[in-house]
Amino acid sequence: MGHQIIRTGQAPSPVGPYNQAIVADNMVFVSGQIPIDPATNQLIDSEDVSQQTQQVMQNLEAVLIAAGATWKDVVKTTIFLKSMNDFTAVNAVYASYFDSETAPARACVEVSRLPKDVLVEIECMAVL
Repeated sequence: MGHQIIRTGQAPSPVGPYNQAIVADNMVFVSGQIPIDPATNQLIDSEDVSQQTQQVMQNLEAVLIAAGATWKDVVKTTIFLKSMNDFTAVNAVYASYFDSETAPARACVEVSRLPKDVLVEIECMAVL
């Protein structure tokens, strides 16, 4: 089984020893994305979880596109929240990217801390 490393300037550079995504056979594994603006490689200037989620989704989309995938190809996501109190706001932004009839499987968990102290991180898997 071979694999291909995915890198795009349209999404933030990794903040550690990992790649934006890996394609293995027909699967795309996208690393967790946080609300970093790829143009500046800095966190977006907002403590609003909806704005942070919007940036995260844009970053995921850029990586998916670089891998030759779209939102329709996504089969699984994991949402990491600093506070489960943000679930409704995050879900509203997240839902705008998927048709409810064909939305992927998903897990959502509250964690004690996220990289760079952001409010939300999301990872996904897609099938090409």
